Amino acid sequence: MNKKLCLTLAIGTAVLLSSCGKKLGQFNSDYFSVNPNPLEVVGEKVPATVTGNIPAKFFVKNASVTVTPYLVYDGQETASQAYTFQGEKVQGNAPVVSYEYGGTVTIPVSYNYVPAMAKSELMLDFVVKQGSKTYALPRVKVANGVIATAALANAAGVNPALAPDAFQRVINDKYAADILFLINKANIRAEQLKTDAMVELQKEIKATYGDSTRVLKEINIKSYASPDGTLEFNTALAQDRENTTKGYIKDQLKKDKIKEFGELTAQFTPEDWEGLQKLVSQSNIQDKDLILNVLSMYKDPEQREQELRNLINVFDVLADQILPKLRYSRITASIDVIGKSDSEINAAFDSNPRSLTNDELLYAATLTDDNGRRQAIYEAATQIYPNDYRGWNDLGMIQYISGNYNGAKNSFAKSAQLAGGAAEPQMNLGLIELLNGNYANANKYFGSAAGQNGLGDALGVYYLKQGDNAAAARAFADSKSNNAALAQILTKDYSKAKSTLAGINKPDALTYYLTAVLGARTNNESMLLSNLRQAIKLDNSLAAQAAKDLEFANFNLSSILN
Repeated sequence: MNKKLCLTLAIGTAVLLSSCGKKLGQFNSDYFSVNPNPLEVVGEKVPATVTGNIPAKFFVKNASVTVTPYLVYDGQETASQAYTFQGEKVQGNAPVVSYEYGGTVTIPVSYNYVPAMAKSELMLDFVVKQGSKTYALPRVKVANGVIATAALANAAGVNPALAPDAFQRVINDKYAADILFLINKANIRAEQLKTDAMVELQKEIKATYGDSTRVLKEINIKSYASPDGTLEFNTALAQDRENTTKGYIKDQLKKDKIKEFGELTAQFTPEDWEGLQKLVSQSNIQDKDLILNVLSMYKDPEQREQELRNLINVFDVLADQILPKLRYSRITASIDVIGKSDSEINAAFDSNPRSLTNDELLYAATLTDDNGRRQAIYEAATQIYPNDYRGWNDLGMIQYISGNYNGAKNSFAKSAQLAGGAAEPQMNLGLIELLNGNYANANKYFGSAAGQNGLGDALGVYYLKQGDNAAAARAFADSKSNNAALAQILTKDYSKAKSTLAGINKPDALTYYLTAVLGARTNNESMLLSNLRQAIKLDNSLAAQAAKDLEFANFNLSSILN
């Protein structure tokens, strides 16, 4: 630069140096503001914006300054991206700060969070270049500490999806058989009692005698007459068929010594027009549409009966194949099959697990809160029924809850291999990826588990890790969990967070710690102290965390921590 351009002549003998000739002065911490201050974890990052308001007559015209924000903590420091600003006479593309008027500079910062950053200082490092000279200016501290509450989000706190058993202690089975009658007759013919359906029905009813695992709940009889006679005649005929069938069933129950059962019910239908239309529509009659149209045209019973008789004269198939099927009594037996009791299932597992079905084994695991026993049951299920994905999935669930994440991953992978697209192992593999910080893979698995119960909790943690607290709160909905309460605290929905924390069935140390944070944020000192005391009682490592937690910076914790 031509020195003549950098000198000005003053009146008399005074010669003043312009901004081009002097060295850049030290930056003052008052020039900078930080948002937020203190810094705060968002997802797994510590982002902030440093704004510098450079005063007039400060930033010399031929200087450029490279600012590197450092987060200094626990004897180490981490740099964020460096930003450069320049004076008006510097050739370059960096933002320009006016010497005459000063200016505003914006420095975005971001760090990957580690727990030691909770107690830290945000420092700005300045390197100045003026012409051929480069020199450093003293660092300036612009912020203190990091609020790390968001880092409490934990995939380990999400319950993996359970592949449920289909065990039912009481299963209701229904057995039915028809007795066909001749036209205008109500007597039961011997051959009608020898059909396969009737023999099976009688066998099942008889098997309930003396068997405590089979309970005859009801026998129902529905009797019908075909609609080709008069309504008056058909009413009497259908009722006679009901009485005959009911009498036969009573005699048979007496013969089989079955005295205790639910009830015997009976109804009759004089003219089964619905049955007629159904059989015609299902038949191969060439003109069945014509027949159905004729039958639907008339609502008057007598006129409709006459039209049916006319159709019978034209279509022999109605008389030969359709109407005989409408002269019957249908007998339906409702039988409850009683499975093993809870105590019987537990005893069977202890003595001979192979005597249990897979559904009984999976159900047995729901009868205990002992995770050791549950794991033993699921291991037995995978050994006895190795091709059922549910045992592998549920074994993985217990391994996950117990902190054996490698074992859980292997079990979930085996389950997914057998599952044929079932949602439970997909969600659970997503949890493993979430736990390991593989968020793209986690999101992919969660997409394959759409609709799975409990997926909202997994997605909630995923969004917390992404720093989208509002989406996390929506995903958790009304879930009662530590992670859900955390999302509500971070979105400042303190009322809902309080309700969520109070609704957790088995509160742990983190539950009480979050309640203490909520107390601090709502300026409720008694809530803070009582809950922090309980949190430390359950996990004394939280004392050291609380001592440097800026959530509690405005409160005296000496009565708890000392």
